[in-house]
Amino acid sequence: MGNTSLRRSVCFISFATAFLTPWMVSSVNIALPSIGRELSMGAVAMSWVTSAYLLSSAVFLVPFGKIADIYGRRKLFLIGVALITLSSLSSALAGSGVMLIATRVIHGVGASMVFGTGMAMLTAVFPPEKRGRVLGINVSFTYTGLMAGPVLGGIITRYLGWRTLFWINIPIGLAVFLIAFFAVRQEWKEEKTRFSDPPGAMLYGATLILIITGLARLASITGVLLVAGGVLSLAVFFLVESSHRQPVFPVDLFKTNRLFAYSNFSALINYSATYALVFLMSLYLQYLKGLSPDHAGFIMIVQPVMMVLFSPLSGRLSDRFEPRILSSAGMGCIATGLFILSFLTADSGYTRIIINLMLIGFGFALFSSPNISAALGSVERRHLGTASATIGTMRLIGQVLSMGMTMFVLTLTVGTGKITPKYYAAFERMMAMLLRIFSGLCLLGTVLSAMRGNVRTQQHD
Repeated sequence: MGNTSLRRSVCFISFATAFLTPWMVSSVNIALPSIGRELSMGAVAMSWVTSAYLLSSAVFLVPFGKIADIYGRRKLFLIGVALITLSSLSSALAGSGVMLIATRVIHGVGASMVFGTGMAMLTAVFPPEKRGRVLGINVSFTYTGLMAGPVLGGIITRYLGWRTLFWINIPIGLAVFLIAFFAVRQEWKEEKTRFSDPPGAMLYGATLILIITGLARLASITGVLLVAGGVLSLAVFFLVESSHRQPVFPVDLFKTNRLFAYSNFSALINYSATYALVFLMSLYLQYLKGLSPDHAGFIMIVQPVMMVLFSPLSGRLSDRFEPRILSSAGMGCIATGLFILSFLTADSGYTRIIINLMLIGFGFALFSSPNISAALGSVERRHLGTASATIGTMRLIGQVLSMGMTMFVLTLTVGTGKITPKYYAAFERMMAMLLRIFSGLCLLGTVLSAMRGNVRTQQHD
């Protein structure tokens, strides 16, 4: 296959999966109240529909990134797309909340294989001077999925039912699998060794599971013990990885590569402070404002629309200007938007909501592409799979932490039961508290992003 044809094929499958996974997350988020009513799920149980997917994705992303470097990124990509397709079928047939959450776990495993390979293959087939632009386009497809989710997901949920969201996924997944199988024949293997760090992978997974499940139950002694166990597991994990010759997690990159470390920590803080906003706004608009799923989706669409419009521009600018400046400015915009939204009440006007969601969307676009480009450009080619998976992991861990904090505060204020009118005032206070905390985190991330140093002097070809 010619170089141009290969690039086109890799772009197609990477862009398609960049759209597919966020589409499922955002469309399911807008459908959560409908899912909760049909399957008799409370607020915390509904949050697990999202968190189970995120948690399993985060647990497996870094190990699969390392395995992809060793055994082949295309191979792992194909397996991941197959799992996503099969789990979508299982979700569409789910007869209970427990079954739906279980299928979302499988979906997350498949997504972790796609996250850890898609961007790495994309980066491998383009030279450094074109990476920022291509990654910017890839990010814009991600945001297109986020944009389509609330609107199309809301319309589909209202008129065809939430199960249709999963049925739609199946033909798309099949098409991506067939194109990747027949049109992309090249395999990418950078590492010549075997995967030799199962203990590190298990410690990594145990750490995330303990901390996130503990956060959801932090109001009880069980939750405190789980979080404490997670922190202890984290300490052991870093000790083990620091002394391992072929670690599953690139601890040395964090120790020796300041640009890579700061870019990843910035992403972690950014997503920790922002992801739960989608969940909160979906509940706020449908419960407190009384909107239908499709009408709520039309309001929430403004944030990803801004991401789609400005991500390609942000990617091109990162090829010419310092990414840390662009990323830091983006994080500052997000912090401002979150802080203003923290003053929302049930009587707030829609104009105020829309303007601030637009500001947050613009900030996201300004932050993401330059941050990803800087991180991937700071490592050697043989580490691209691991580096790509690590960036994705920071995003997923941040999203899981964001939902974990939200579940903790939800449990304290609303409880584990259904959201009824008597809890609306408590929900309003809870949302205000969380958004102010998230705004403060973004301010911290702005400082950290600005401290990463001069990117141009640290990039690798």
